[in-house]
Amino acid sequence: MPVNDLPALLKHELGDLLYAEKTILKGLKKMTREVSNPDMRQRLEAHHEETEQQIQNLERAFEAMGQKAKAQKCPGILGIMQEHDEFKSDEEPSKPILEAFDLGAGLRVEHYEIAGYRSAIALAKALKQREVVELLRQNLDQEVAMAKFIEGAAAASLQEVQGKLAQEEQARGARGAKTAAKKAAGRRASAGGASVSDADASAALAD
Repeated sequence: MPVNDLPALLKHELGDLLYAEKTILKGLKKMTREVSNPDMRQRLEAHHEETEQQIQNLERAFEAMGQKAKAQKCPGILGIMQEHDEFKSDEEPSKPILEAFDLGAGLRVEHYEIAGYRSAIALAKALKQREVVELLRQNLDQEVAMAKFIEGAAAASLQEVQGKLAQEEQARGARGAKTAAKKAAGRRASAGGASVSDADASAALAD
């Protein structure tokens, strides 16, 4: 139905956020499986629980406005999630590279949510919906904290990724050298066998 006033716009924004949080809840499970750093995994698991609470807060915000909670399809968050999935399928990154990519993907999600909550809070304030403002502010504070965590952990996480890549490169080099050595030994053995055969043939002719 048409959105022609601020209450209708706030309802739309709440629906957008509700859809986004439900989508993110599924994405967090996937991202947690892709992370090897124990601190990052623990924080993602904690944020999963926060997101469940955020969904409840949004449903309560609808109730505070006298509205039934209804998720509104959110193309923005779907695009961010699709970008992650397409990178994973199209680029076929190694596990360390995927972890590095997930840092940026996670930060994009958080900033998208932060912008959404700040916009909705501004609308709720204009409409003097104090309970809605408080509920949305709780969610916003958690998103800001998560964004700060990712930003703070990024440097150490990327150094860890770089270390893993260096180890993988060394392992590939060692395997390559071992394979080359085996091939060289095989060639020497073949050459040695050929020399013996030649000598035997010469001896037979001499007899």
